[in-house]
Amino acid sequence: MNVIRPIRQSDYQSLHDIAVESGIGFTSLPVNDELLQRKISRAELAFNKKEVTQPGDESYLFVMEDTRTGDVVGTTGIEAAVGIDDAFYHYHLSKVVHASRELNIHNTVEILTFCNDYTGVTEICTLFLREQARGGINGRFLSKVRFLFMMEHRERFSETIIAEMRGVSDEKGRSPFWEWLETHFFSMDFPTADYLTGIGNKVFIAELMPKYPIYVNLLSKEAQAVIGQVHTKTRPALQLLQEEGFSCRGYVDIFDAGPTVEANLSHVRTAQSSLKLPVVIDDATAAQGQTHYIINTSVADFRAVATEMTISEEKQVAVLTRQTAAALNVAEGDMVRFAPVTFPD
Repeated sequence: MNVIRPIRQSDYQSLHDIAVESGIGFTSLPVNDELLQRKISRAELAFNKKEVTQPGDESYLFVMEDTRTGDVVGTTGIEAAVGIDDAFYHYHLSKVVHASRELNIHNTVEILTFCNDYTGVTEICTLFLREQARGGINGRFLSKVRFLFMMEHRERFSETIIAEMRGVSDEKGRSPFWEWLETHFFSMDFPTADYLTGIGNKVFIAELMPKYPIYVNLLSKEAQAVIGQVHTKTRPALQLLQEEGFSCRGYVDIFDAGPTVEANLSHVRTAQSSLKLPVVIDDATAAQGQTHYIINTSVADFRAVATEMTISEEKQVAVLTRQTAAALNVAEGDMVRFAPVTFPD
């Protein structure tokens, strides 16, 4: 069984291996010992912070553990409020009109405007599943568990949720969008810029980024073509978020021009459809039910599984097997929150 739980210090080597495997462009997990240690420490502080009444600088990082082997096979995270300590940059794609009624000329042009519009919102991030664990519902589980956690602990998160999607780059880390910026403004390659951002060094962005809106039609054709497009490996993740109700409002990454998608937590499909009920343990009844994503209601001792359970509408209880209850660290009468793996058409 795979269990999702808070990361801890003993997971450091696994997180480092995941960072190496994730490759260039996965900004939230740069291969840097100090940063990875800091990520684990920040997560431990966030999960153990008891009195939280509004989103702040908390960073929640989870891991998926294969309980049969003890191996960590994936990770997923939530930043409670971005841009509080470090500036959070985007480009916003919009339009301006250049028109002359006297000459009967009307031209609509797209522009990219440098902004901090998403400051203070919650970001879902750092989702990566290792090669040996891909398949089945593991990837969906890593993504959707965050919505259940946020729904259960709403006071810790913003109503607006965003996700930055990895933009187009090749196997050597070359980004067509960045190459244009590099040539005219930065004089450093994409992997270097990506790494500096990942380790928290963002001062160079404000110092070197063009201060005025960029006319899209002045970019190279290659750069224009990738604005708002995702990396091949990111398409399944984008589709999953779109199914949950996320959409792009024109914001793109300042390095690779990948889209940022957003949704209100109240409207996210998994969060909206989730229920919270007390537990009854009955192996035979639970095994006959449907597969659900199930979480306990703890923060510090959070656990999540994806397995069969039955809902007794008459008694208003969630019926779990002994194995599931043990994996979640719950007993009869404790509350769980859950959502179905598949929704009815």
